[in-house]
Amino acid sequence: MNFPLKKLDWYIMKRFIVTFFVAILLIIGIVIIFDISEKIDQFVSNEAPLEAIIFDYYLNFIPYFINMFSPLFVFITVIFFTSKMAQNSEIVAILSCGISFHRMMVPYVISAAIIALMSLGLNLFVIPQANETRLAFEGKYVKEQKNLTSHNVHYQISPGEFVYVDAFSTWNNTAYKFTLEKIKDNKLVSKLSAETAVWDTTFNGWKLKKYFIRDYVDDMDDNIRSGKQLDTVINLTLDDFYMNKKTVERLSQKKLLQLIETQKMRGDSNVMYAEIEQHNRLSLPFSAFILTIIGVALSSKKRRGGIGWNIAIGIALSFSYILFMRFSQMFVYTGVLPAYIAIWLPNLIFAFVAAGLYRIAPK
Repeated sequence: MNFPLKKLDWYIMKRFIVTFFVAILLIIGIVIIFDISEKIDQFVSNEAPLEAIIFDYYLNFIPYFINMFSPLFVFITVIFFTSKMAQNSEIVAILSCGISFHRMMVPYVISAAIIALMSLGLNLFVIPQANETRLAFEGKYVKEQKNLTSHNVHYQISPGEFVYVDAFSTWNNTAYKFTLEKIKDNKLVSKLSAETAVWDTTFNGWKLKKYFIRDYVDDMDDNIRSGKQLDTVINLTLDDFYMNKKTVERLSQKKLLQLIETQKMRGDSNVMYAEIEQHNRLSLPFSAFILTIIGVALSSKKRRGGIGWNIAIGIALSFSYILFMRFSQMFVYTGVLPAYIAIWLPNLIFAFVAAGLYRIAPK
């Protein structure tokens, strides 16, 4: 490779980056208009302040939308302006000047790296905080709160301490048929049972109603206690029952990794949401390189009929990538594949496609 960058490199990089951001801004404007028309009745009926609509919702909606559809925009951008260069015989002229196809890819790869770093920065630092504000606004002014009930909840809250809840209701923040067991050296040493456990914000703990405690001792002379009410603080909070796909989107990378470690220790099945979010944050930026290579390989050749065919192929492939990326999450939900394989699988498959197309493109 010949460095520093030449005028041709800057020309390609400028067209790539400018086209990418112009396309994003145009689509974001259209999406916001449709979103306003869809939610205007809810904004008015729930008396959402104009300032909150603009700054809490839509301002935080933009980075989320940019990142979610960045693969689509990268691919369409590359297909569009590269096809136009091919139709204008610019690529033929470039290759005729002695510049190899591989050297021509350098500005494309640099541009893809810039977009990938932007996407990674959004994922790790901007979007979690933006989602916190955006989802809080949606919960207050857009979506009706539903009374959800979880059943058969099992947690290991710390080594040797296990919690079982028959049902938990978000309507009154109450756990029904609450059980706390303590095990030491593979032996049950204590069992606490209560008809209900109600979360109390005054001391950030649980208020147990009609409790029964049994301490097991070696001489079989068990200690038994019971009562109408008992306040207790354990390594289990209200947030643990509300953890789902949306809540993990609000967590910083550090908190997300801590949550995964805690949920794995507890044996919490909801850990799949955190693991999917973790790998999505890393795999999505990487797709910029793969889709850029595929886009250049498909559109660098001049085709009869203009650029319409290239754009159609680009849109079809980019949508298939996004669809596959979303569908692969189902492998995690159903337990077929671990998150690190399922989430990276679309990138792996399309990387092979990119390698094959890139190999035959110079010919």
